[in-house]
Amino acid sequence: MTRTYPIRVRYAETDQMGIVHHSAYVVWLEEARTRLLEEAGLPYHELEAKGLFFPVTELFLRYHRPLRYGETASIEVRVSEVKSRRVAFAYRVLRPEGTLAAEGKTVHVPQDAGGRAVRLPPSIFDTLRRIAEA
Repeated sequence: MTRTYPIRVRYAETDQMGIVHHSAYVVWLEEARTRLLEEAGLPYHELEAKGLFFPVTELFLRYHRPLRYGETASIEVRVSEVKSRRVAFAYRVLRPEGTLAAEGKTVHVPQDAGGRAVRLPPSIFDTLRRIAEA
């Protein structure tokens, strides 16, 4: 299941030339990822309240074309991999006309509140697998 979310470029996210700073993309990916999980019935705040955390262990971003202040980008996100101790998400950031601005991937290792890697609980594993295959 791929979901798409609009993101309006804010002035604070741009450099002196009016181009989006590379760090803004990381925030946008997180926004898209958390929205996808919430729509799938796995809101971060509820997972964390149960003692399950999903820190980013890998981040990859490739920039293709710049975005500028005032434009609205579309962030596509999907679950690209689900294993008992690893979840990956793939992203595409599209310019207003639909051309690729950036693409990326994040990898997350589920952890308990003490920071120890844990297996995904079966219900969460099944939900993630279902949305990955949808």
